[in-house]
Order: sequence, then C-alpha cells, then structure tokens
Amino acid sequence: MTTQQQLQHLYWRAGFGPRPEDVAAGLSPRKALRQLLQNSDKVELLDSPQMRYMEPLAQFRPVAPGSGTPQNSMVTTPDQTMTGNGQPAPVAAVPSRSALPKGRSQPPLLRRKEMTPQERKMQNQSIRDAFYAMNTGWMQRMATSPAQLREKLTLFWHGHFACRVRRPDAALHLNNTIRQLALGKFGDLLLAVSKEPAMLQFLNNQQNRKQHPNENFAREVMELFTLGRGHYAETDVKEAARAFTGWGYDNQGAFVFRANQHDDGPKTFLGRTGNFGGEEVLSIILEQPACAEFITTKLYRFFVNDVPNAQHIGPLAQAFFRSGYDIRALLEQMFSADWFYDSANVGTRIKSPVELLAGIKRTLGLQLVDDKPLIVFQKALGQTLFEPPNVAGWPGGRNWIDSSSLLYRLQLPSVLLKNAEFSVSLKQDENDIAPNLSRADRTFQEPVKTTVRLAPVQALLAKTPPAQQTAQLGQFLLQAPLRPDNLALIQQAADKAPAEGRLRTMVTALLSLPEYQLM
Repeated sequence: MTTQQQLQHLYWRAGFGPRPEDVAAGLSPRKALRQLLQNSDKVELLDSPQMRYMEPLAQFRPVAPGSGTPQNSMVTTPDQTMTGNGQPAPVAAVPSRSALPKGRSQPPLLRRKEMTPQERKMQNQSIRDAFYAMNTGWMQRMATSPAQLREKLTLFWHGHFACRVRRPDAALHLNNTIRQLALGKFGDLLLAVSKEPAMLQFLNNQQNRKQHPNENFAREVMELFTLGRGHYAETDVKEAARAFTGWGYDNQGAFVFRANQHDDGPKTFLGRTGNFGGEEVLSIILEQPACAEFITTKLYRFFVNDVPNAQHIGPLAQAFFRSGYDIRALLEQMFSADWFYDSANVGTRIKSPVELLAGIKRTLGLQLVDDKPLIVFQKALGQTLFEPPNVAGWPGGRNWIDSSSLLYRLQLPSVLLKNAEFSVSLKQDENDIAPNLSRADRTFQEPVKTTVRLAPVQALLAKTPPAQQTAQLGQFLLQAPLRPDNLALIQQAADKAPAEGRLRTMVTALLSLPEYQLM
C-alpha cells in the first residue's frame, strides 16, 4: 500500500475524507495522525441564531473538571477542559436562552392542547426549522472543520447515545455535551450524557420514582451504552433503576436530583451491596472489564472493520481499561496499529449516508445554494442527523444498502455535480414533527443547484498525462480498486467531453460507481 493510500484511509476513517490539498501535502501517516489529534484539541460548540428555538432550555454548561468521574481510582478530567495552569479552559457558551414557563416539569412539549391548529402548525414549523439548521450546520462542520476527528467521534457517540426528542434546544445541548467530551474519559462522557435532560426524557427517567421505578433508563444504560447483553441480570436492572430514582431536570432544563423521589434503601448491583445512587451504579459498571471491551468493540467496528477481530480488540480493551477509559489514547493506539492499514480494513466499510454526503462536500468543496435538499438526501438514504430510528441508533453496515437507497446513492453525484433532477417520495415517519404529510408533500422532484471547487483536484492532476488522469483520479477518489472495464468506459466518456467539462465528467463518473460507496 502506498503512502497516499494510507493517508486517504486515515482521513476517511478518522474524519470525512481527504481534500486534494491533504494528499498534496505529502505527510506521513504518523504525522497526519498527530495533526488530526492536535486539530481536534479545540472544542467549538455547534450553534447559530437559526438553531436557537424560540423557547429553549438553559445555556450550555461546560462540565467541571472531575465532575464526570464516577471512579475514585481513576484520575480523569473532561476532554480538553484544562489549561496549562490546571484551571478549566473557557468554553464559549451558547448565548443565554429563555426559561420554560414556571411550574412546568416537562420541557419537551408546550401546552399544545391550548393552541389553535394554526398555532400548532407554526410551532411545528419553528421546531422543524431549528432542527434543519442544526442538521445542515453540523453537516457543514463535518465537511469543513479542521477538528475532523472530534466531529467524526461526535457522530459516533451521536449513534451510540442515540436520542430523539421534540425540543431542538435539548437535542443541541446533548450534542454539544458529547462534542465537548468526545475525546476525553468515557466515565466523564457517560455521566454527563446520563444527566442530560434530553436523555432523561427520552428514556423516561423523569418518571422514575421510589416505589414506582421506571426501568427503561437503567436497562438501556447497561444494554446499549456500557456492557451489552449477557453481562448483567434482570435483578441488576431493577436495582439500578432504584438507584436512578430522583434523577430529572428542572424548568430551566438543568439536571436536578430530587431526594424526596429517591429510593435510598440498600441495593445489590453486579455483586455489590450498598445504598447506591446513580453515580455509584455508573462507577460499578466502569469497574467491569466487560465495559471496556464493549466500548472498544463498538469503536473498532466504526473506525476499523464491521467484523470484530478479537486479537486486535483484546489488547486495545485492556489498555483502555488501564488508562481509565481514555478515548483519545485508545484511538491513537488504534490508528497507529500496523493492522489498521491491512487490506482487509481498507475500502471494505460501507459509508453511512452522512459520511457519504459530508465526504463529497469535503473532497470537492461542494456547497448547495439551498441546504434543505441535504435533509431530503439523508431521509432518502436512511440516516437523518438528530433523528435516530430508536435508542439502539442506526444499525449500519450492510443495512445502509437496499435496492432503493443504492439507486439514490449512485444518482447523487449527477444531482450534485451536473444539476440533475432528484426525484423521491419519502416514507412516512410516525416520529416526525409533522408525521401525517400527504404523498405530494413528501415528494421532492427538482434539480439541486450547487457550486464545487475543482481547481484543487485539477492541481492534483497537473503533472499527470491526460491518458492517465482517470486512473490517477480514481486512486484519489476511490478506496476500493477501480475495475479495468470501468476505467476504460470513464476514459472514453472523458475523451468525448468538451475540454471545460472533462474533469467534471471524470469526477461525476467515478463518484457514481459502487466502489465510491466504500471506504
């Protein structure tokens, strides 16, 4: 494997693909990894005036150092929140936001029963606009941010801690909490996410009270967030649910512990007995080596290969556990391993819809005149940011591809690069803000206007003879080998194209191949 192939593999897995200038820089994979890590040190919160719903929750609160550390045996600090003098580094807060009406205990829904149909429609539109701004703003961040690894990892945790709520402000707050702690200690991230109003509401812990425990939150924390099935018993779920009683949020959308609703009796959890609260339950979970193996395996499947390799995962999980769940150290070890560049791990993973779209935008500097079609593309391809299908997140892998989604994937380059018409009738979504749209309202059928930066791609081919440019371009754009018959067909099409459209013809044809779906 050439150095360029290794670089492209690293940029696709640790980010959203290489730009022409990334390849032209000629860094070694080791130096490129160091740069990716350094560029992701800074935390830049996702925010814009368009993302701010008219009646949101409290402003973003940076996590105080050590506050997310359940284990006394660990020396942990939140990801990138310390300065050289040991003080918390300032994190730009989302501008101040209005509180909920006094006396409200449930922020997700306003008093819809008191609204007229027109007021409800206007409220739905306001909520939808905020979510659309969050979605397209994050997509732009993925495509352009120097902090590629932080954004890629935020996407991973976005699926791992899958959460779908009606309030845009709560969803954005959760997303920024994940973004801030994405590369730090897993214990900090787990505790912070567990105290997010969006997650507490989504998993019904606001209704978890002593003598009437709700087990949903406790079950998902173990099954999906930390241990996986087979590493706990039903009694552990019941006892953990008792420990989490009283965890909720107030009218301002801040976490609150309601002692009068907490079951402070003795509990036996994973073989330990005591008057445990939620923090102690998370501590005990993190003391289990199975937790380190579960998280490492999931990260491996996302960043390396859908098929776990026990010989690779075992040492990684052990080091992860010994480090106190240091996510940054785990990823650095993963990306530095010789086997990371094995042929079995290169060009073998199917890009998610978000990775596909963000990758095209990043590689070609593509901008849409109107970003709304990005939402249509995501819905048509089966992955819409901030709208996971359920608490388990998106299944990924081969589940990304079916007969209709593959057709849309292969059409997408012509739509984005040649203003071709995109036609789709989106499926009904019972969880959507406006779920009962007519077929006409769910149908998108129009060309998509875009601009692209092909000059850097042209510069990459400057020293390559025209007869070899298709092959050279294929090596840059594709992670899987280009078949000779496809190479010949694309070369013929390029030769017939007018000079000013030759490069665009080659790029469009290469991105329309099934091989471009792989990374």
